[in-house]
Amino acid sequence: MSEKDGAKKKVRGQYNIGISEETHRGVYANKVIVAHSRDEFILDFVADFPPGPQIVSRIITAPAHARALLDTLEENITRYERQHGAIPKRPKPSSSTAQA
Repeated sequence: MSEKDGAKKKVRGQYNIGISEETHRGVYANKVIVAHSRDEFILDFVADFPPGPQIVSRIITAPAHARALLDTLEENITRYERQHGAIPKRPKPSSSTAQA
């Protein structure tokens, strides 16, 4: 990847990972829909604004990577709450496809 295409990021001192400028800017999502099959987890990130909700990003990953993501989020939420206080919990939806 050239400098024109994007920057290189160092992650945990181990890898130089390329990122395009578009990806670097990110997208805002205020909901996520999670589904799974035996072989993969699907995370649809949603921007829920008028005129209606729209999926802005979809991540499809292996169960082992989904578990690693969950573990990493739990670790980071614990650190965040130690520094900033508890994050209020929202009620869970009652469907087989989880939404947050």
